[in-house]
Amino acid sequence: MLNHFLKGIFIFGITFLLSCQSDQTPKSCLPVELFGKKVDIKGGEFQFGDNRFYIDESPAARATVVGFNIDIHEVTNIQFAEFVSETGFITDAEKGLSKADFPDLPEKYRVPGSMVFIPPEDNAPSSPAQWWQFIPDANWRHPYGPGSDIVGKENHPVVQLTYADAEAYAKWLGRRLPTEREWEFAARGGLDGAIYSWGDEKPHDGQPKANTWQGIFPHVNLKEDGFVASAPVGCYPPNGFGLFDTTGNVWEWSSTPYGPDRKRDYGANGFDPQQPSVIVKTLKGGSFLCADNYCQRYRPAARQAQDVTVASPHIGFRTVANKIIN
Repeated sequence: MLNHFLKGIFIFGITFLLSCQSDQTPKSCLPVELFGKKVDIKGGEFQFGDNRFYIDESPAARATVVGFNIDIHEVTNIQFAEFVSETGFITDAEKGLSKADFPDLPEKYRVPGSMVFIPPEDNAPSSPAQWWQFIPDANWRHPYGPGSDIVGKENHPVVQLTYADAEAYAKWLGRRLPTEREWEFAARGGLDGAIYSWGDEKPHDGQPKANTWQGIFPHVNLKEDGFVASAPVGCYPPNGFGLFDTTGNVWEWSSTPYGPDRKRDYGANGFDPQQPSVIVKTLKGGSFLCADNYCQRYRPAARQAQDVTVASPHIGFRTVANKIIN
């Protein structure tokens, strides 16, 4: 539940927020002819999972997916804005939470708003519960709350969307969110069993291959790639299937309920031992907050549980369709 994230004292992080707000260059990386493009994935057999890292990624096993069509990049702010303009859609963060659905949640946390990452000051001791704070009026238009906006970031991935928000966009297009297996198969780009979507070399050995945290998380962000937070889609080389940012940038929603043991069926609601009473889906791909010293989940096999009602500035999505188009 949202309460899980609402612990700890507020740590003032205005420097981080302002840097996120002012990080507006480059405004676009993707060639215009590739913007909004989708590709067919023919499907096949692959190694699903990995035994070398976190326990919830194992056991690795052979799995099969049928062909599908997928966005080559994460859904962007400008794409989501078109959806909102045509439908009048209001996201969950803009509406706030009802007392009927969240009777135990304090009133101050049911107002419109969302979760925002606030890095700790200097080297002060901290915990994940302190890094995440509920900020009133944070939403997809204002990812870090009042004073932030998406001007100049039209081609960045849209964030601060709950699972229902992402699903609504996909349905508007006659598409859907990918299953975990589909997403992982596509993210591997044909490199069956490799650690990363480009092979086994680490993300920042040589030229940066993905937008992840550079430095010691959460205290030191070296910003060696020029990005404080998200980057415009397509700033890093695509994988073997022509997909961009399947590693890092923002986590991506999948439609698969999360469970810590791949061999068990946890039902439609999934199960996360850390928040056992909430409905959880599986996130894939890692984000700009994943670092070598923390959350090494910038890999196709990596996965994370996410409360379907909680949005954040490091979670986005892409869509798929059953039909092979070309």
